[in-house]
Amino acid sequence: MTAAIRNVAIIAHVDHGKTTLVDALLRQSGIFREGEEVPTCVMDSNDLERERGITILSKNTAVRYKDTLINIIDTPGHADFGGEVERVLGMVDGCVLIVDANEGPMPQTRFVLRKALEKGLRPIVVVNKIDRPQADPYGAIDKVLDLFIELGADDDQCDFPYLFASGLQGCAIADLDDEGKDMQPLFESILRHVPPPAGDADKPLQLQVTTLDYSEYLGRIVIGRVHNGVIHAGEQVALVKDTGDVVKSKVTKLLGFEGLQRIEIEEAAAGNIVAVAGFADANIGETISAADDPQPLPLIAVDEPTLQMTFSVNDAPFAGQEGRFVTSRQLRDRLYRELETNVALRVEDGDTPDKFAVAGRGELHLGILIENMRREGYEFQVSQPQVIFREVNGKPYEPFEYLVLDVPEDAVGGCIERLGERKGEMQNMQMAGGGRSQLDFTIPARGLIGFRSEFLRLTRGEGIMSHSFLDYRPMVSDIGTRRNGVLIAFEEGTATFYALKNAEDRGSFFITPGTKVYRGMIVGENNRPQDLELNVCKTKQLTNMRSATGDELVQLQTPVDMNLERALEYIQADELVEITPVSVRLRKLSKKLAKR
Repeated sequence: MTAAIRNVAIIAHVDHGKTTLVDALLRQSGIFREGEEVPTCVMDSNDLERERGITILSKNTAVRYKDTLINIIDTPGHADFGGEVERVLGMVDGCVLIVDANEGPMPQTRFVLRKALEKGLRPIVVVNKIDRPQADPYGAIDKVLDLFIELGADDDQCDFPYLFASGLQGCAIADLDDEGKDMQPLFESILRHVPPPAGDADKPLQLQVTTLDYSEYLGRIVIGRVHNGVIHAGEQVALVKDTGDVVKSKVTKLLGFEGLQRIEIEEAAAGNIVAVAGFADANIGETISAADDPQPLPLIAVDEPTLQMTFSVNDAPFAGQEGRFVTSRQLRDRLYRELETNVALRVEDGDTPDKFAVAGRGELHLGILIENMRREGYEFQVSQPQVIFREVNGKPYEPFEYLVLDVPEDAVGGCIERLGERKGEMQNMQMAGGGRSQLDFTIPARGLIGFRSEFLRLTRGEGIMSHSFLDYRPMVSDIGTRRNGVLIAFEEGTATFYALKNAEDRGSFFITPGTKVYRGMIVGENNRPQDLELNVCKTKQLTNMRSATGDELVQLQTPVDMNLERALEYIQADELVEITPVSVRLRKLSKKLAKR
């Protein structure tokens, strides 16, 4: 009954071409009408995903090839969204690992591959972007094999099938001498190497919730794989909660996947991936089971968070002017609601009613949550990210990261020096071609906080850095991080051109003339290590005396664009980022101007 189904996940490092490859599979499967306008990266439906060009949420689609239904799950490539990868790998029986033909395996390749191997999956390796200059497809295969062995893959997993592909051109080939026509070799490889889903349709029903969705018409929709039994539309079933409680409910709608559409179906047997409506209180990891014999499946295990921030109610002088949701109750409700779908997140009440400790996988993981909240109309403030320590055998341990830098050769020395100050240890260095070098490091997660902006300066914007969680290791001594002092507004008012121009020799500014400021707001970075208070609202005294240089065109230096990600990396322990739907501001804690 399940032989005509294949469930497969697409996994890869960020920007190695997962979503583009899925686009090609969708187009060639015939799910789009002839002449229908199809956007690129069709699976990246979230606004933030399209803006940033990354996959944040895992999403599933289904295509038919010959007589087989292939359920395809597109997963995020960034380790900060590893919770998305971990919870969906339980739905599949195989995976396609995509590797860039030029870069080879990268930090997130290691992360997602380790998760797949732990699940016992045997990946199909696709070396993508073979049409790029400097591509080394066979070199990438050798590096992938080394990574398999390093991660402890068994003999069967190490004997992986591989293909070469160009997602952009929509073709896959088994040998580089072959002519690329279409994606048929990948379809055939999936049928040949991904086993049919295990499961017994004669056993009592078991369906594990792995994704949550919402419809204005149907309410909460749960998505998961039927592990055993058969589920019918309209039948009475039981939801086994993570607490062990059993709640009876009715399947009000049963939906299957066909291309990008959900189609209403009457029943689904073991091995199928379906969407089910009728469970308003279902959460990820819980089991929909037979009403007369409720048997839960093991809860989904997700790695613990490594980074924590404090979210609090905005108490700055401009509080409440730009946001719709500003109270502690609204902030608390939104954060705890996020826990229903974001399995890698942790939220706890703080030491006061207006503070909440929010822990996640990394700065990007928390930054995406913050960006989503501000777009929804929330106004709040956050503290400097702090790593989460553990105690092992009475000794403090801290998270370490595996870091890979791709930099111009003239920036190598500066990067090694700065990472050495941050307790980074270089593991490997090799020429990447084109006057560039690849550097591999292990480094405490603390050492990476605030490093990205420094890295961009060191490489003049030409460097590429990527990292993923490695493991917990004994805590190292204090980490040296460099940052100059800040320029702080001395009074409330509107910044003027005259004041900013006169203070240009003090440092670089984050604001422009006309920006409203308040006392304690950070308006720039000092050239020196100390903090400095400035009057940026000072106006020029007008007289009837004509200046000899009055008609000259005077320009300000370009201000530093302090966007959300940069602000989170930039602030120190005595500073906050104030976030509203309109603005991102930096300020000193509690209006107190810290003296360094």
